[in-house]
Amino acid sequence: MKPIGPMMWEHRLIEKMLRVFDGEIKKINEQKRVDAVFIDTAVDFIRTYADRTHHGKEEDILFRDLVKKRLTPEHARIMDELISEHRYSRQVVGRLVAAKERYLKGEDTSQEVIAYLKELAQFYPAHIEKEDKHFFYPCMDYFTKAEQDQMLSEFHEFDRNMIHEKYRKVVDQIAAQSDKNHKDGI
Repeated sequence: MKPIGPMMWEHRLIEKMLRVFDGEIKKINEQKRVDAVFIDTAVDFIRTYADRTHHGKEEDILFRDLVKKRLTPEHARIMDELISEHRYSRQVVGRLVAAKERYLKGEDTSQEVIAYLKELAQFYPAHIEKEDKHFFYPCMDYFTKAEQDQMLSEFHEFDRNMIHEKYRKVVDQIAAQSDKNHKDGI
């Protein structure tokens, strides 16, 4: 198996989540309210799965190894675009979180939340298509079979460590909030 196989499987799950956004957008419009739990779940999925796990493998492993190769100008340009697009998606998710937080404080940001959900739902398919159809396959030609096998092994190790990273952060956040509440006498 080539290292791009698992990354393309991850794309299918990301696309499935994005399709759920359409129903949520419709629900927000109909009910005139934002489901903060859905937004938190969507943000967690995008930040943990799409960005940290998926983009992490791309940036921390694939791209790291590609910069050591003599890339064609086209492949170097596409890789730079992909890195820029990853930063863009992080910014949109940050704005979505901020809009949800303002909503919880009483500000009607429902249309802003909808706009960010739509923005993500429109952004990711084009980004995924660029990777699947114009970047992943040709980039495998830069690597020997042994290098591809090593990369695939590194991907598996990366994924194995993600669950520990995720829940270490969860516990650290809960502990920090508990300490703060204790200090504040809550």
